[in-house]
Amino acid sequence: MTRNEEILINITPQETRVAIIENGTLQEVSIERQSSRGIVGNIYKGKVNRVLPGMEAAFVDIGLEKAGFLHVSDIDVGAFAGDGDEDTAVRPAINELLHEGQTLLVQVEKDPMGTKGARLTTSISVPSRYLVYMPNSSSIGISVKIEDEDERERLKNLLQACRAENQIGGCIIRTAAEGVDEKELQRDMAFLSKLWGALLESTEAIEAGSIIHEDLPLSIRTLRDMVGGDTNLVKVDSRETFQKMSAFAARYIPDLPARIEHYLGDRPLFDLYNIDDELQRALARQVGLKSGGYLIIDQTEAMTTIDINTGAFVGHQNLEETIFKTNMEASQAIARQLRLRNLGGIIIIDFIDMERDDHKRQVLNSLQKYLAKDHAKTQVCEVSPLGLVEMTRKRTRESLEHVLCESCKICHGRGSLKTTETVCYEIFREILREARFYDEAQQLLVMANQDVVDRLLDEEAANLAELETFIKIPVKLQVEAHLSQESYDVVPV
Repeated sequence: MTRNEEILINITPQETRVAIIENGTLQEVSIERQSSRGIVGNIYKGKVNRVLPGMEAAFVDIGLEKAGFLHVSDIDVGAFAGDGDEDTAVRPAINELLHEGQTLLVQVEKDPMGTKGARLTTSISVPSRYLVYMPNSSSIGISVKIEDEDERERLKNLLQACRAENQIGGCIIRTAAEGVDEKELQRDMAFLSKLWGALLESTEAIEAGSIIHEDLPLSIRTLRDMVGGDTNLVKVDSRETFQKMSAFAARYIPDLPARIEHYLGDRPLFDLYNIDDELQRALARQVGLKSGGYLIIDQTEAMTTIDINTGAFVGHQNLEETIFKTNMEASQAIARQLRLRNLGGIIIIDFIDMERDDHKRQVLNSLQKYLAKDHAKTQVCEVSPLGLVEMTRKRTRESLEHVLCESCKICHGRGSLKTTETVCYEIFREILREARFYDEAQQLLVMANQDVVDRLLDEEAANLAELETFIKIPVKLQVEAHLSQESYDVVPV
């Protein structure tokens, strides 16, 4: 079935939220908050704090609260040694490559998570719309999602010609480059070459622990990384962001500006597909299936486990067929939940035990089919003797639960609840809804938990004042001791 894809971008001063809708169903959500923007892709001039020979790793100060972690396997030995030899037979030990106080260019591969600092690499790469430029390499790569062999050969020949003309290092051709001509590749390569030259110049003038290059904001990254041939429309509810996205698209993606739309409706953009309700369900432990079965998803520090149950589904034939149909339905739901919740790392799926080998094979094929739509790289193993499916999904940023929630203080970490920041932003959105619906209201009363009200009067005071000015209605705050941190009410008075 052809994918009908829409991308919705909701902009507020505090956060940017991106939702990918496929055939009317929410598949993926990305959230970037101004107070905690992700740093994956950022390039820093780092300083080695400590070398750990026993771990074959080093801690590198990049100016953040926690030092970054650099493993010897993430060091580009050829470029590091200055001999261009990328195929070093025996990798030197970490203390032969690094010493305390040494400065070097590093790039963030993974955001800091929990108690861990950022994961770093010296294999620098700078992406554009069609290419990923690797200045310390000489290799050529092509996205595995470009499957046509003739097209792969055509792009490889074009890239070799462009590289010879621009005299630059290695490149990877991205999926978006499928079908583009030499002129487009040439323009991308020239841009990347100039950008890298400017970055090298700035490196000399700054101190260690400083940022050299910052990745694009989420709204622009969405155009660069997520918009494809299946994307029919990109809607954004901010005029300023719409103009920036249109300008970026006009420069780098000429066929895209016509598909970018500034949303002007009175109804909140995310309400068009009930996305806020979907996000609430994505934080739940149990996920219902249409048949009556359900999934139980448990996210831990080490791994994520997913258990499938038949629940109320009893089927119309024998038990084996009932189990098979439940597992087939679960395979599609699991692929969607992994994207929606942005679950990464090791994932263990406990399908209901199946007797027949062909059923096991069909369920596994179904899971891989739906995972093929995922932007993140996945790897799935065969069904184990215990009936478990082990898989991995590349994790570069925090999961949806870790972004929106925090460890529960009441249950001492056995569960989680939304942060006061998350609740405040929900209140802001509810205030906008109420102001639009009750346009003759003299005042809006917000009743919430003490901690939420304290944040509204402190960290979010400026945002609340700005919102009052925008809706032209005063907002009064009232503490309700019986309300939990996640509960609130906004009423016109």
